[in-house]
Amino acid sequence: MIPLFRPAPTARLTRLCESRTLKVKAAGATSEAATEQWRKAEAAKDAIRSLLQGMAPGRQRCMYCLDNLGTDIDHFKPKALFPLLTFEWENHLLACSHCNSNEKRDAYPVDADQRCLLVNPAVDDPADHLRLDLSNGEYEGRTPKGWTSIKVFGLNRPDLCEGRLDAYYLCCDELPVWYSKILAGDNAGAERTARALRREFTDVLAVLEQLAHSPTAALALGRDLADALEAWVAASP
Repeated sequence: MIPLFRPAPTARLTRLCESRTLKVKAAGATSEAATEQWRKAEAAKDAIRSLLQGMAPGRQRCMYCLDNLGTDIDHFKPKALFPLLTFEWENHLLACSHCNSNEKRDAYPVDADQRCLLVNPAVDDPADHLRLDLSNGEYEGRTPKGWTSIKVFGLNRPDLCEGRLDAYYLCCDELPVWYSKILAGDNAGAERTARALRREFTDVLAVLEQLAHSPTAALALGRDLADALEAWVAASP
């Protein structure tokens, strides 16, 4: 997971969502009323999905696993538990069908003080709660919220861990290629490589960028990769 910036909703989206929320209230503010209004709200859902796709990492990836295409609008606070938040823009995230329907579903764990125990990448910095181990592609929890998120989102599914390892190896290969293009003055070629890296390997790349600040980066990564990574971080916006 990586931190995400949530843009302000458009005036049209605000109107559409407020109208649907009033209808949920009028029908008793039940989960059934919320589900019915959500089913009918094609215009609102199209507008929500469009904004979410713009804030999604990579190629409109799932905001939880970052591996699959984000196809579903997930209600971070489930509409079954929070019907009046069904059309709240801040409550929507883009998820793949597996994370939404097979993993998270209607889960919303809280601690003894009723504070949410799930990482919301549009609110929290996932790095405060999760650590990605590049030796095995697995996430480890730094906090109770981190450990709970790993379990609820299924972040350590074998296919995800394998994919992160593949991404790590490819980043290690491609970052020096990017740097060699920079040194050769091939700015257009370097930009193509950078664009591909940012689209495909967002969470792994974020961990490598953090390693670039380590005084032992060259020892851990090798001089060529460490130099490329240092230049990458310096060039990043």
